[in-house]
Amino acid sequence: MAAPVKLSCRHIWKLFGNDAEAFLSKSKQPPTLDEIKQAGLIAAVRNANIDIHEGETFVIMGLSGSGKSTLVRCLSRLIEPTAGELLFEGKDLRAASDNEMIEIRRHKMGMVFQHFALLPHLTVLDNIAFPLDIQGMDRPTRETKAREVIELVGLSGREDYFPRELSGGQQQRVGIARSLAVEPDVWFLDEPFSALDPLIRREMQDEFIRLQALLHKTIVFITHDFDEAIRLADRIAVMKDGEVIQIATPEQLVLNPATDYVEEFTRHIPRSKIVTIGSIMSSVKVAVGEKILASATVDEVSRTVVESKQALPVVNPEDQIIGSIGREAVINVLVNGELN
Repeated sequence: MAAPVKLSCRHIWKLFGNDAEAFLSKSKQPPTLDEIKQAGLIAAVRNANIDIHEGETFVIMGLSGSGKSTLVRCLSRLIEPTAGELLFEGKDLRAASDNEMIEIRRHKMGMVFQHFALLPHLTVLDNIAFPLDIQGMDRPTRETKAREVIELVGLSGREDYFPRELSGGQQQRVGIARSLAVEPDVWFLDEPFSALDPLIRREMQDEFIRLQALLHKTIVFITHDFDEAIRLADRIAVMKDGEVIQIATPEQLVLNPATDYVEEFTRHIPRSKIVTIGSIMSSVKVAVGEKILASATVDEVSRTVVESKQALPVVNPEDQIIGSIGREAVINVLVNGELN
């Protein structure tokens, strides 16, 4: 059973230029990209429809200029959509007053951006406690909460450091901790690791995975890096020219791309990194041998399966045996990139 929808948008448009609302209201059908350009407008987001479920990591990806950052800013109403409907916990966000939106962002939305935006004159502790100060929380309480989050993100011992005394990865941890301090219901991350060196970026991805396993936040994560997307995402929305052209799990995107563009985007990804054991297992159940999770990728368990002389039991999250996996099926994916 799918988790409840936490945040959704219906037919969201964001056009930049004069009389954009009037242009859309006069259009009987959704205007094409050429029609928008002929009207002297710039299409940042076109007719986007998305449901983001509670507790999922929803990645929005696309090349620079695809509209992904604009869409996320529309979802949080940092940018006002030209048209469409926004629903947060079933309530119409576009009907919320400015003061109501300020309170929602302060208490229910956390945001992390590519540029750390730390306050240079404040220590790590004070940077993380800053949004709680804005909320009006007293100093002892906000510092206690800040210290809890500092420990959570692995910065214990650096409470009194200033941003200039931290590495890039440590500064981004401060940014992450600051956004988590308000205990947000929805966590927006806009290319938070793209400015980091590759090794630090991988480390921060690992940290993100660890935190999500602990916190189970509803996350909207923007990236242009498909490798990063498949590591982190439960589902991915691919954007092009302001349009959401496919929403699917990483496995579905790679195996069943909706367009040539999506296929090209995913062409270089090794199938073993995204194909799950549940997709290639046999329905024959066996009870002997090391249990393999159906949700594990071929890459994650290939050594165990290939080194086994017999088929191994495949289990669901409740530890129930639902099938078996043998070395031939795994080797076929590893060598040929094929499921059968």
